[in-house]
Amino acid sequence: MAILSLDQSTSATKAVLFDEKGRVLAKATREHRQIYPQPGWVEHDAEEIWQNVQTVVGEIAACQADIDALSLTNQRETILVFERATGKPLHHAMVWQCGRGESICRSLREAGHDTSVRRKTGLPIDTYFSASKIRWLMEKRPDIAAKLHSGEAVIGTIDTFLLHRLTNGEVFATDFTNASRTLLFDISTLRWDAELCGLFHVPMRALPEVRESSAIFGTTTITGKEIPLTGVMGDSQASLFAQRCFDPGCAKATFGTGTSVMLNVGEKFLLAPRGAVTALAWVRQQNPIYAWEGLINFSAATISWLKNQLGLIREEDDVEQIVRSVPDNGGVYLVPAFAGLGAPHWSASARAAIHGMTAHTTKAHVVRAGLESISYQIRDVLDMIRTGTGVELRSLQSDGGPTKNRFLMQFTADITGAEIIVSEVAESSAWGAAMNGLLGLGLREVSDLRHAARETTTYRPQRDPVLVTQWHEGWTNAVRRVL
Repeated sequence: MAILSLDQSTSATKAVLFDEKGRVLAKATREHRQIYPQPGWVEHDAEEIWQNVQTVVGEIAACQADIDALSLTNQRETILVFERATGKPLHHAMVWQCGRGESICRSLREAGHDTSVRRKTGLPIDTYFSASKIRWLMEKRPDIAAKLHSGEAVIGTIDTFLLHRLTNGEVFATDFTNASRTLLFDISTLRWDAELCGLFHVPMRALPEVRESSAIFGTTTITGKEIPLTGVMGDSQASLFAQRCFDPGCAKATFGTGTSVMLNVGEKFLLAPRGAVTALAWVRQQNPIYAWEGLINFSAATISWLKNQLGLIREEDDVEQIVRSVPDNGGVYLVPAFAGLGAPHWSASARAAIHGMTAHTTKAHVVRAGLESISYQIRDVLDMIRTGTGVELRSLQSDGGPTKNRFLMQFTADITGAEIIVSEVAESSAWGAAMNGLLGLGLREVSDLRHAARETTTYRPQRDPVLVTQWHEGWTNAVRRVL
């Protein structure tokens, strides 16, 4: 049994072939462009992403003939409009980092809608989520708005677009985890909400059918033979599932372009404290499980910025060697508010800054400050969740590409005071989707997945708590300056 999982992330499209025990048999990756039409705006070319999907699947299928099913995980809040009949995008996909909807969000908050929206969606009115960007597009492009109202065009997160393409237009659907990130979905009633759609001027007829992650979504022939499509899940929830955070009180952090810190809070919809959001972790057999989530906009993306925009790094794999070349950050703090600051601040107006540089500052200090900013942001989110729940969170299941950076993992353990338990399977989001695919095919039960063996590496706090406090105070002072 081999299941191919597509992981369509913010920076790249990856195909990972797993056996039924979660062992990686093969993988292929293609990056796509990050398009910045103006400061604060971020777009992706959905056609480029589709071409990359075909490329990576083709690479795996060329050397692995026996592929039994296809699963899909994706960047969640990124949204686009495409033709229902052809699947042709009518505009670039608007990425979760994109701030073009901020004026719409601000006007809705000023009108007093934030509380009622949070009670239905678990989310603040913020441009991080999809709805304001769709409203912006409809206001700027009346031709697209007309097609949405007529039914000629439809709205979808990236999973919806890819499902449509993978099934040659037969399937127009999404899963609960992706639908819940749009600001248009009531996570207590588990359906699209007419009042929310009215608030953002979105026609409900343009929204996809919502299914459970382990549903059979259709079939595809992209591998050269007809196979089922099953196991569709937003990337952060897929990671939570792969980390087997099936019980309340279990938490994980996915280190990626941004970082999602997520805590399972059980079967009851409980509003998260301000600064965090309430998420649908998953829906299984019509029963929802909820989570609290702290969202960090820029994590590994900060390292990419240091490499691509400033040229301080040749290859991202060089980062660990660079940061170890200096004993500390030299008093330098990089606050990566390139698209505002997410949890726990939720400040769309904040802008990135580097503080504390002197004539003795080297590029190694700046790179180290960029890497350390990932850990500091996670500390701030954990402090927020600890305060809101009373749960100490002494351990944090962790995954994602940056977890291979041993300095980052140890520094995160030191700064947060928590054990950082790193999965040896870095492709946890892809595996979480595949796990739901195995459930959908009837080949596994949740009890089987709960007790399956896995390999991990644990990083424990080692630094003097007094020194850690001093470092965190320096970070906090730097953050105050950008708010």
